[in-house]
Amino acid sequence: MEDELRTVFESREGFLYDVLRYHMGWVDQQGQPKSGTAPLSFQSALALASCDALGVDFRNALPVAASVDLIYNFTLVHGDVQSNRAEPGDRPSIWWVWGPAQAINAGDGLHALGRTTMMRLAQNDVPADRVLRAVRSLDQACLSLCEGQYMDLQFQDQMLVSTADYMDMVARKAGALASCSAESAALAAGASDEVCAGFTDMGRSMGMAWQIARDIDDLWGEHGDGMTPSNVLNKKKSLPLVHTLETAGVSTKRELGAIYMKRVLESEDIAKMIEILDSAGARQISQAKAQELVGKALAGLDGVSQEGMDALASLGQWAAAGGR
Repeated sequence: MEDELRTVFESREGFLYDVLRYHMGWVDQQGQPKSGTAPLSFQSALALASCDALGVDFRNALPVAASVDLIYNFTLVHGDVQSNRAEPGDRPSIWWVWGPAQAINAGDGLHALGRTTMMRLAQNDVPADRVLRAVRSLDQACLSLCEGQYMDLQFQDQMLVSTADYMDMVARKAGALASCSAESAALAAGASDEVCAGFTDMGRSMGMAWQIARDIDDLWGEHGDGMTPSNVLNKKKSLPLVHTLETAGVSTKRELGAIYMKRVLESEDIAKMIEILDSAGARQISQAKAQELVGKALAGLDGVSQEGMDALASLGQWAAAGGR
């Protein structure tokens, strides 16, 4: 996977690509090489596992895995700008180092590279019509994830969001790219249209489970106390909060409403919010929903060996645990 991504970049030089290599973790801010490799993203792992589950060498789906990884990173770069995240991981974000304008430019570059990388399927002797179907799937996924991100940002300004609306949002924001990943891998494996459709649905449900788990992790934080940048800065509406606001009594809704009406949340507000959600069992209910989606994803698959099904189930459990 690392080799595939580096091959995409090997003939590209200039400041833009130095910035992109920095985001990928290959170089530092001065453009000097760094050791180590980035962890495999859920979306990329899903492509490789899907191809392997269909009895075809996973390397046939490497262009798919690299493509969706680049698109996922495009969403991260733009998301850092939208959320004002200065240091989302082990290094400062692009916008913090080079400014939001260059970050938007870099994100657009990753999007374009993701699209051209999907076309590398042709080098693996995938028929042209299937390559075009994979590119179309990627374009549709990008449009859907932008719709989902729009909804996610819009929800931050709304006090009440229904569970149905939240599920629609994550189906677009995360389900679409995972769906494309699984479908395109099935196309690369030469699967029938019926099997490809099953993998399309499987990927969407897996992606939704992954997003719900990520939202849970972002809400409670590493130490379970809710002290995360997403909470403090953005008032994000995740499933635990959405479920509680939808089902809790009037007094609980009033308490949460008083917190979320504030312009800026303070540490005691976050602690109180987590206490309310814990009392409502919101975390466990949301985790159960993620597990339900994984079960739904696996139930609709055909043409997969037991070994392949076990591997996908293992990946689904990783996703439902917030795999990063």
